[in-house]
Amino acid sequence: MPDSQPWQPDDHAADAAGATGSPDTAAPAGLVLCGARLTDGRVVDVRLGGGRIEAVGTAGSLAAPGPRLDLRGYLLLPAPAEPHAHSDTALTADDAGPGVPGPASHRPEDIRRRATEAALLQLGHGATALRSHVRIGDVQGLAPLEAVLQASRSLRGLADLTPVAVPRLLTGVAGAGNLAMLRDAVKMGAGAVGGCPDLDPDPAGYAEAVLEVAAEQGCPVDLHTDSDDPARLGRLAAMAGGLRAGVSLGPCAGLSRLPPQAAARAADQLAAAGVTVVCLPQGGCCGVEGRGTAPVRLLRAAGVRVAAGSGALRDLANPVGRGDPLEAAYLLASQHGLPAAEAYEAVSSAARTAMGLPGVRVEAGFPAELLAVRGEQLPGVLSLACSRVVVHRGRVVARTSAVREYCDSEAVVALGLPRQGRTDSGSCGGP
Repeated sequence: MPDSQPWQPDDHAADAAGATGSPDTAAPAGLVLCGARLTDGRVVDVRLGGGRIEAVGTAGSLAAPGPRLDLRGYLLLPAPAEPHAHSDTALTADDAGPGVPGPASHRPEDIRRRATEAALLQLGHGATALRSHVRIGDVQGLAPLEAVLQASRSLRGLADLTPVAVPRLLTGVAGAGNLAMLRDAVKMGAGAVGGCPDLDPDPAGYAEAVLEVAAEQGCPVDLHTDSDDPARLGRLAAMAGGLRAGVSLGPCAGLSRLPPQAAARAADQLAAAGVTVVCLPQGGCCGVEGRGTAPVRLLRAAGVRVAAGSGALRDLANPVGRGDPLEAAYLLASQHGLPAAEAYEAVSSAARTAMGLPGVRVEAGFPAELLAVRGEQLPGVLSLACSRVVVHRGRVVARTSAVREYCDSEAVVALGLPRQGRTDSGSCGGP
């Protein structure tokens, strides 16, 4: 990670608050985020404690002693979440490039390193919770899952990383061992079960097997499918309707290639079954589905909950994948015509709901999972999200500072044009 590094806390009290104790210790009490702007235009102070938002008041009204962080010039948002990552294969595109013999390493220690680095990259973008599809079975068995679980434990206090167990085959003689392994994966700590039914000789049987394991174990389902077969998708929706823990499908790019009436009928079936669709605006993953994105506006109009994920992060499926939820929201707004607020909702509240996480609002009583981005309004933030401050469980866990400078120009001075840089620290510690 040549462009990223851990920081040592300076004299700013906010950093000191986030640096006491080990990463998994309790969140500091009384951290105040001061002067932040909300999406409704208000400028407020926000007091955090015990991992939650304790109070929100007008700027300057929360003058309690304790650590403070100056967020003047920043827009304060609920933190995004990543509902569709691939931690075990992340950052492998360079490993399989010219001059490097053989495929990327699947040794557990290498998977753990990649999963940790990928999670930190996405945390820097603002994602404080991540759900990652991890392959199990075949030669590697459960070793990749254990490696990602180890990465998850090492990230405790920085980000929440939840693996989804993904077997390749589940039906017939070839899939019998993987089916048993899927049950073992849940016992090991997988937070959800999934896989790609499109790759199994019996896609309906595969989906049925996954749903059966999920019902037995009381865990959610997250299936990776292109959804280009209306009949198969209808059967899957019918089976998914009774699962209380929830069912997500993604990336569902094949829905965009269906005739309009067939796509509308499939959307109605998914809505009736309460299935969440996780689209991938930044590109596909795993090389299974064709390029494209699910028909977001059609799905939303039918009442389907639509979340947005990042998918591949610099692996062979997408060597330039950024893993940035704000870029996913930007693409939903710029390419699919969603209003900025709805686009951001897809990577924040809808993503958290799909992952079974509690909702977040910048109001007292809600979890202190927050993202501050330099800017005043959400459209501008999605357009140019440079400087960011990330709060997880009431603690500053990542920050990115971008400073844009121009050579001397009379026009810049005369017009008073804005500059991207640090604000004066004033009475609060600056980010």
